[in-house]
Amino acid sequence: MVDVVFRPGQPILHRMFTGDALVLVRSAIVVGDDERGLRLWIPHGGPIAIRMSRDGRGIRDMPFAEWVRQPTELTTTGWHGPNIFMLIPPRQAHSVWWFWDARSTFAAWYVNLEEPVARWRDGGGALAGVDGCDHDLDIWVYPNRNWEWKDEDELDERLAFPEHYWVTDAAAVRAEGEKVIRRVEEGRFPFDGTWCDFRPEPSWQMPTTLPAGWDRPRIRRTDEHVPGPSTGT
Repeated sequence: MVDVVFRPGQPILHRMFTGDALVLVRSAIVVGDDERGLRLWIPHGGPIAIRMSRDGRGIRDMPFAEWVRQPTELTTTGWHGPNIFMLIPPRQAHSVWWFWDARSTFAAWYVNLEEPVARWRDGGGALAGVDGCDHDLDIWVYPNRNWEWKDEDELDERLAFPEHYWVTDAAAVRAEGEKVIRRVEEGRFPFDGTWCDFRPEPSWQMPTTLPAGWDRPRIRRTDEHVPGPSTGT
């Protein structure tokens, strides 16, 4: 899928899976796509679908031992989180997100540890996106480049259920985070101030609903090892 290149202003889908189970779909606008990576704008209020239990709870609303016994379903809603500017570096097992406060002052970077994504586009080009899998462990990085791990407890809890958990090599996940932390501490790109003054183009139009085909089967990279475990559906 390396030959799939997206154009600025193009709406695409940012999708996350556990195994072959789709767990999160966000609508995004392409900011840019070049040798530095794919940049996406995911604004508050945009359409999403998220996997939830049938009583309306998410994976973080209960112990993992309970979650894996739950019947779940994809629920369409709006993105209730903050605006996200996201960089997906080529062939890297992480993405970097930029956050701003209510006064549009840069507040933090967020390093999301994840599988390298697969890019895809339908033959006609009307539907396109990236598919990946979240590795749960994350890193907060502040403007002064102090940093802290996030969700270590979730990773540890879920590793106790290898028959259900999609992370099969926790050491590799942490090693990826440590590689990024070295870049943070040295002030190297993208933690050098690049895009901290980003503002979306006023002309960008975010779709109000997810497009038909948003729940199509997962696309994998041709070099990707297919993991065994996944959450129940």
